[in-house]
Amino acid sequence: MSVEQTQHTAAGGVQEAAEAVVTAAAATYPVAPGYRLNVRSGPGTGYAVVRVLAEGARVRITCQTTGTRVTGPYGTSSVWDCIGSGQYVSDAYIYTGSDGYVAPRC
Repeated sequence: MSVEQTQHTAAGGVQEAAEAVVTAAAATYPVAPGYRLNVRSGPGTGYAVVRVLAEGARVRITCQTTGTRVTGPYGTSSVWDCIGSGQYVSDAYIYTGSDGYVAPRC
């Protein structure tokens, strides 16, 4: 293998890793079909509703934390998804494909 090939392969590996990070960060998850979902100011049903997501909305989860236990179409969960500064939704209404955490903890 020549020096040029080695440099090309290393650069390609870095680029692939960077693309994987961008792809993971850009992942969005759908709200359960047929639901308009309350977005709350904190991770629980006792927090104020700051807005409502429309049916068919998708969310980008920045981090996850525990809060009020909620039963929804995807089971019962105490995991809450942070979708923006001061914006939380119950993971029981978001299809992540997992019963556990899919994002870093807040």
